[in-house]
Amino acid sequence: MYVVITGGGKVGYYLAQELLNDNHEVLIIERDANRAAAISEDLGESVINGDGCEATTLDAAGVARADLVAAVTGDDEDNLVVCEIARRRGVPRTIARINNPKNELLFKKRGIETTISATQAILGQIEQELPTYDMIPLLQLHSGLELVEIKLPETSPVAGRSVREVLLPPESLISLVVDPGGVPRIPSGDTRLNAGDALVVVTQRESTALLREALIGSTHGLDT
Repeated sequence: MYVVITGGGKVGYYLAQELLNDNHEVLIIERDANRAAAISEDLGESVINGDGCEATTLDAAGVARADLVAAVTGDDEDNLVVCEIARRRGVPRTIARINNPKNELLFKKRGIETTISATQAILGQIEQELPTYDMIPLLQLHSGLELVEIKLPETSPVAGRSVREVLLPPESLISLVVDPGGVPRIPSGDTRLNAGDALVVVTQRESTALLREALIGSTHGLDT
């Protein structure tokens, strides 16, 4: 696989290093000449000095044959521009680093589906440790889908009901049920849901509020 990485900071450098160790073809585009030279000392010809926001630089990097472009600079606007140019060049997949979580919606509107936010990742880990959080984002999937974990409280409107009796938002699916003892089950329509169960659900990102209301209730947790 050929991967073009824009941004030779710590994220880009270590990402390139891991991909090279896995025998992938990698090229870093780094704007700062001194930084590019330093990376070259470690990674050899896997780096060029240039501006990844310029189409000519991406073309020189052979972006048209890339399997993946990862824009991981410290500037969200630059990462967006890189991904948009790459998509116009026919790159099948782009990944953008987002430094400000508020920019995620903008990236989605511009067609950049795969984004990585360190802030959101750390927040997700914190939320798993706090009992007041009953809906935890686990993974963003393609086509606007998200994998979330929901723990059913005692007041859940679906506690005691079977899966087929639960009215979920469109394009949502309960894919796994884990009981309070930690035993996982792949649910059928007859699987009964109980308070304390943790559900792993696939849903559209814009439907998470409706999903929360359906499984947790509209008022649960508002005072926490």
